Amino acid sequence: MSGNGANDYDLLDEEFRLTLADLCRACHISAEQVLALVDEGVLEPEGSAPNQWRFHCVSIRRVRRAYRLTQDLGVNLAGAALALDLLDEIEQLRARLRRMERESHY
Repeated sequence: MSGNGANDYDLLDEEFRLTLADLCRACHISAEQVLALVDEGVLEPEGSAPNQWRFHCVSIRRVRRAYRLTQDLGVNLAGAALALDLLDEIEQLRARLRRMERESHY
């Protein structure tokens, strides 16, 4: 990392993986909060135990969105997990639609 703070993580390639400690630092949350997000399905780490977990860089955005939903809108973590899954699906559908539109113009 370049040492410029949590915003460094915004620039990382999606293939880069974060440890639990990296994710906690990037999002300014505790390991217990990450565990709660994993328990509710907001995050899906690779690995079988917290000390082996690796998170995709997009997990940072999911954590930030989840906490905005819980803090600003009063949504519980289960509701935030559902909302994030639906938002992800919308983004995927929009990307697919853009690709189809580009292909139809050729």
